[in-house]
Amino acid sequence: MPLAAREVTGILADNLRMRGSVLPVPSRRATRWATQMGLRKGGPTVLYTGMMYRVVPYVEGLNRLQARIAGTPLARYMWAARLANKATRGYGMTLLARPSAAERAELGRVPANVARLLQAASVDFGYLYEDDLYTGALVYDLGSDEVVGEHARRVAATLRKHGVSEVITIDPHTTTMLRSVFPKFIEGYDIKVRSYLEVLTERGCPGGPQLAPRSGAEVVIHDSCVYARYEDVVDQPRQLLAAAGVKVLEPGQAGRQTWCCGGPAESLYPDKALAVAAKRAEQLRAVAPTCVTMCPICLVTLRKAADQGLRVRDISEFLVMARAKS
Repeated sequence: MPLAAREVTGILADNLRMRGSVLPVPSRRATRWATQMGLRKGGPTVLYTGMMYRVVPYVEGLNRLQARIAGTPLARYMWAARLANKATRGYGMTLLARPSAAERAELGRVPANVARLLQAASVDFGYLYEDDLYTGALVYDLGSDEVVGEHARRVAATLRKHGVSEVITIDPHTTTMLRSVFPKFIEGYDIKVRSYLEVLTERGCPGGPQLAPRSGAEVVIHDSCVYARYEDVVDQPRQLLAAAGVKVLEPGQAGRQTWCCGGPAESLYPDKALAVAAKRAEQLRAVAPTCVTMCPICLVTLRKAADQGLRVRDISEFLVMARAKS
């Protein structure tokens, strides 16, 4: 028996309404990297992670849990799972979906990588720590506009409280939520939103041409659908990688015509999502054995679909490694 889409969507929407995230992650653990780096709190410009790189491993854990339940008699009791999740205020599903320490650690390094790159480019920014709130991207993708509108106003109020006028984002979903979706729900919303890829490129690819090319560094790039189709972030990652001495190879269906990783549909249609991801992984592997992504959903989805012939890594890791070799 397949899982009831209404109950799956309902659990995620319930959590967003109750806890401010689809799967609440302990804020102290999630922001430890910023404490270790000594980032100041707040300021007019802040690095905003939206917790995506922290939340996605838990979402992937939930997807694995759903896959085990689907096709079993337990699938008919998802309504009860939703009630239990409400009773525990989201803690129940978060505990059940808890990813491995290795998964949490790898994706958890991305915010620190981005912060180091911005510091190297002399960008002045702060961080909101426990007020770096998830933006509601997955719930928006699943169509729960009422819950997202309420949450958007909560996030905007938090930004106003801290006197934030500009945010620098680290992933495509947080970027499009803050830049393109929130204005639909909030009258007078005027926060300036830029991806760190845009900021670094505007700074002239800091450190770029001066870096010695990394011997044999050759990657195939996978564009984020959200960045490429909705936010006009296509050239920037290529420019940054090239400036870091990395040879960028193009797969079929790249840029604004990129093939989707399949990830956003996984919560409701896991088999279809995996088929889409497997097709994309095959396209990428035909070009190069190493793939660069710029989205946590693309990263985990393609990695799951790929065999050992394709290594999938986040672009921030490549850019930090290039700086370390300069």
